[in-house]
Amino acid sequence: MTIAPIALTCGEPAGIGLELAEKAWQILGDSLPFFLIADPDHLPGAVPATVIQSPSEALDLCATSLPVLAHPFFGRATPGTPDPANAESVVDVIARATDLAISGEASAICTSPIHKKALKDGADFAWPGHTEYLAYLGGVDRVVMMLASDQLRVVPTTIHIPLSEVPAALTPDLLADTIRITAQGLKTQFGIAQPRIAVAGLNPHAGEGGAMGHEDATLIAPVLDALRTEGFDIAGPLPADTMFHAAARARYDVAICAYHDQALIPIKTLDFDRGVNVTLGLPFIRTSPDHGTAFDIAGTGQANPSSTIEALRMAHLMAKSA
Repeated sequence: MTIAPIALTCGEPAGIGLELAEKAWQILGDSLPFFLIADPDHLPGAVPATVIQSPSEALDLCATSLPVLAHPFFGRATPGTPDPANAESVVDVIARATDLAISGEASAICTSPIHKKALKDGADFAWPGHTEYLAYLGGVDRVVMMLASDQLRVVPTTIHIPLSEVPAALTPDLLADTIRITAQGLKTQFGIAQPRIAVAGLNPHAGEGGAMGHEDATLIAPVLDALRTEGFDIAGPLPADTMFHAAARARYDVAICAYHDQALIPIKTLDFDRGVNVTLGLPFIRTSPDHGTAFDIAGTGQANPSSTIEALRMAHLMAKSA
């Protein structure tokens, strides 16, 4: 069965996204068909590119050139210096990719990094970030951010909030929803029929019987017990300091963590350049490289395409499993 190509958004034109799109095509060629949605005039021009009228054209063209679905921008792409005139088009490209994924013209979307301040300054962008905007476009209230590589999958239950606010934000409903969405995503988009889920405790040593906090016993454990009665394969709450060595990782398919750094430190330590950001709970497949716009090296040729390539590969594997 032929799978539709992946839509790769341009992200912030002043960042490294366009450079990485060219490098990714140079390495992948026709082994993994994708097309870039961007202004052709913004491309660095290091590889041949062909403007396409529809995503299906990418299937034949990607062997010889980078397929580009043209989208108009109104500012220049100056490496390292975002232009507010481009903000509206950056947002529109995300929406256009989403429409193509929902219609089936694209098998998935892979999003290059955006710069949230530039979008707020130039387009009054009302969402905290990429993920929240995609949830709005997809018509869902809650999604889950999963960071994944060949070595580990992790999900932070709470994300970009101060550590002092985590205990109050980590509610039973949020934890249960996070586990449910994660399990469903692993089933439908990764082909794992019965996901094995490990849940980290909030406190050191998962509270150590109340000696280091009571949230693990009073908040986390009851949620896990309730989900086990529904058939979920769950271990925890577990001490986070013993969850991420090789033997421990072999016992689960995903680690659910209480907060941002508890999840991201292990995966970035194990596989910094190849980590992929996956959004679960959307009505379409979305992946993204796990890095930012990198204005400091934009236009220098130093950007590493590994995470973009892995994000495209993961999107393709997910599309085949869906």
